Amino acid sequence: MTGLTVRDAVFDFCRRAGMTTVFGNPGSTELTMFRDFPEDFSYVLGLQESIVVAAAAGHALGTGRAGLVSLHSAGGVGHSLGAVFNAYRDRVPLVVFAGQQSRPMLPTRPFLSADKPAEFPRPYVKWSAQPERAESVPGALAEAYRIAMTPPRGPVFLSVPEDDWDHPAEPVPHREVHTGFGASPEALAEVAAALDGAASPVLIVGPGVEDENALPLVVELAERTGAHVWISPLSGRSGFPEDHPQFRGFLPPVRDQLAGRLEGHDVILALGAPIFVYHVHVEGRFIPEGARLFHFDCDPEQVAWAPVGTSVLTTIDTGVRGLLERVGKTERPLPEPRLLPATPLASTPMDPGFVMDAIRDLKPPNAVIVEEAPSHRDDFHARVPITASGTFLTTGSGALGWGLPLAVGRALASGGERVVCVIGDGSIMYSVQALWTAAQHNVPMTVVVLRNGGYQAVKALGRRIGVESVPGSNIAGLDYPAVAQGLGVPGRTVTDPAELPEALSAGFAHDGPFLIDVAVSADESPMYEPWAR
Repeated sequence: MTGLTVRDAVFDFCRRAGMTTVFGNPGSTELTMFRDFPEDFSYVLGLQESIVVAAAAGHALGTGRAGLVSLHSAGGVGHSLGAVFNAYRDRVPLVVFAGQQSRPMLPTRPFLSADKPAEFPRPYVKWSAQPERAESVPGALAEAYRIAMTPPRGPVFLSVPEDDWDHPAEPVPHREVHTGFGASPEALAEVAAALDGAASPVLIVGPGVEDENALPLVVELAERTGAHVWISPLSGRSGFPEDHPQFRGFLPPVRDQLAGRLEGHDVILALGAPIFVYHVHVEGRFIPEGARLFHFDCDPEQVAWAPVGTSVLTTIDTGVRGLLERVGKTERPLPEPRLLPATPLASTPMDPGFVMDAIRDLKPPNAVIVEEAPSHRDDFHARVPITASGTFLTTGSGALGWGLPLAVGRALASGGERVVCVIGDGSIMYSVQALWTAAQHNVPMTVVVLRNGGYQAVKALGRRIGVESVPGSNIAGLDYPAVAQGLGVPGRTVTDPAELPEALSAGFAHDGPFLIDVAVSADESPMYEPWAR
């Protein structure tokens, strides 16, 4: 025996895997885990477990390493599940520990115990277990970590009884797993021939492009083929420089509208994107009549449920490299430039587009933007082009409360860049306690609250189907700067458009977190009208 405990072996493995920041909210079932907590590790406290998971996700996306999470028993896992769902949908690698009561107590279902703990977070984790023996915990951790980091990446879950941590254990080696894999030469040749023979090809890029660091390759492929480029519906990342002349915009999450955007293209290549994410149902074609669709993705399940096209199972970087070895250079005329909309006139309350334009013009050049403002997303995408990889994050799943703690975690991973969180007044209240964590760590983050007094996205969806009055959709009367100040973050309210530039400039330059509450007008139109961007 080595004299190591389970705790020693676990922290040693985490150290070698680069997971030395623990995001958590401690409870009694985790106390033995933190006995003699290593000095080279840090603990980031969140005031509720969904905040803990989302902050760990932001940190993971900022560092490129798996996030490490500690949850408190079954109750803490329950609190966290909305964020775990988001992490699963957005393919964020997280290693999630949950405390469990001591093994001798479990037959009598004690206070804080979890029945069938490995089943609780399923199906929104890639792997889940409570090891049968204490000495098996380090090996289970190593397996979980490798699964989390293998494309498609995602969260994994490990339940550990509190008495396991002091048991003797053997060290577990940290070994590398090279995870890139590619399609057969025949499949790549088929797609390359289709692109070479296309009259008007189009690329659809999804979050997988950025997840797998394939953006430079995708830009090269677009330029070589002359293809127009769209970003997939409701993508949690950007996937293409939005100031590029071939970029056309964001596809709508409505079947007939999406097919309409692709009209005139005969070959469609989707990269790292589902086929397709829709939000509301309408009948119609998935793609234009006569068009051929090819789909590259690393997830066997995703390629299995795609309703149309030829899927190629591959990691995006490997697949695109294979295409670049086979696709010829084609000279096609560039599309007309995608112009920014005109800035709305100053008004009280302010038009959301007026605020977006000010954010675009005044934010630091290297800022990372985190967005969770569903009713203003079209305006945001139209007015604030994302031009660099890794500088835009949102949720690809739709569960609110993700954006603010995601921004905090991303700011904790900052290498000097400021994080700008653009968030709705409804969204922020799902996880407003994250401001306390931001204050404790003095993170470089500016929060811009777009206050329209209600759940306007729900109202807009209601108008789409003729529901003109939605109960429980008004949230007026909240004082966001006061809430922020109570949690340690300074803030101010802006109602006069003439004051907005100065307020934003000051907020972006502030040393530490700062909140700006901006009164904006509500959009009274239905969501996803045919003319919508």
